[in-house]
Amino acid sequence: MALRKRVLLSFIGCSLLIFYILCVKREKLLTTQPPQYSLEESRTRFSIKAPSVELQQPTLAAKTTEPSIIGDSYMSEDTPPQTHCPDGIRSRITKTEFGKQFMENIPVLQWAKHATPEQHQRLSQFSGAHGWRDIDYKMLVGALSVLNSSANWQIFDDWRDRSNKSECIRCAVVGNGGILKDSKKGEEIDSHHYVFRANGVVTEGFEQDVGSRTTHYTFAAKTLMLAFRDYKGLGYQGPPLSQETRYIFIPDFDLSYLMVKAAATHTLVESGDEQGKDPTKFFGQDVSAEKLKVFHPDFLRYIRNRFLLSKNMRDKDVRYYRPSTGAEMLLAAMHTCDKVSAYGFITPDHNRYSRYYFDREYRPVGFPPKHDFMMEMNLWQQLHQAGLIQLYMREQVQVDQR
Repeated sequence: MALRKRVLLSFIGCSLLIFYILCVKREKLLTTQPPQYSLEESRTRFSIKAPSVELQQPTLAAKTTEPSIIGDSYMSEDTPPQTHCPDGIRSRITKTEFGKQFMENIPVLQWAKHATPEQHQRLSQFSGAHGWRDIDYKMLVGALSVLNSSANWQIFDDWRDRSNKSECIRCAVVGNGGILKDSKKGEEIDSHHYVFRANGVVTEGFEQDVGSRTTHYTFAAKTLMLAFRDYKGLGYQGPPLSQETRYIFIPDFDLSYLMVKAAATHTLVESGDEQGKDPTKFFGQDVSAEKLKVFHPDFLRYIRNRFLLSKNMRDKDVRYYRPSTGAEMLLAAMHTCDKVSAYGFITPDHNRYSRYYFDREYRPVGFPPKHDFMMEMNLWQQLHQAGLIQLYMREQVQVDQR
């Protein structure tokens, strides 16, 4: 009897000891922090690589508070440059603070060869202009299949014809800022090889200040539809029309892909909110597939992540944040032109000027939540001081280094 009692007590004691050990281990698991990786290490460990796609990993260090939505891995293409400018942006940027974040081989434009199941699977992680999450694969293939020539992956498809033996591509990137009013910069702007404009372009009557040429017009299809309402009474007649004008879509909705296909084939938009619309009414009767270009989602995500990673990215509406159309246009020029002059962009003394140069009366600059104009303003100052762009300013000001 005594032996049985000792065995029973021993069993109870062992059970209590095991229970105590399990409790302590569980408490330790709950309180122990997981391994801490830098953002650089996390991207390397968890980046997604689709088959046959070369993804370039980031080299720019960033704060670990950035959200995982960033997706800082991109396709890389070995595309030969159109020029060999001895003192162009590509040769100078590596010597500046922006050298580490600059990707020379990222595709700026998307075209027919990018519409593969592997690429669609990879880019379906990201929404809006930064991926293909909401883009049906069959519709994507149908749209990009019309962009099947070298003109669709080259920003400057006519450079050979207009270079005039120049070693460097000189670009003027023109925003709509009120700083251009009475600037008398029109002739200077038009003297560049290429002239970029965006959104509500109004040049008629303002040629002396802003010039008259437009070689590249940048826009989002949805914004284009709204421009006729937003710029009503300000002289906006629609996108610029000329033989030299190319149209660069920011593909933030399926409408962009539907409109590209319709414009290239001279048919009506086949589905969606703008079903039945005739693109030739916007881009002219002579619009062709060679005049149409579409920014690559990787490129738009890259310039957001590497150059304009706003604090707005941490808000609940992070998926809706993107740099402004003007910012995307200017950074695209910086990745394709050799020399860039920027006019009509926000500067620290922006309160002195109306929102647009074509305003009939003063209106302060607006700050919509889906963009971060203050961050963009500081970036333009930094790029100007680094000698990567020439920014038109009325006053020289001290840049906010942040």
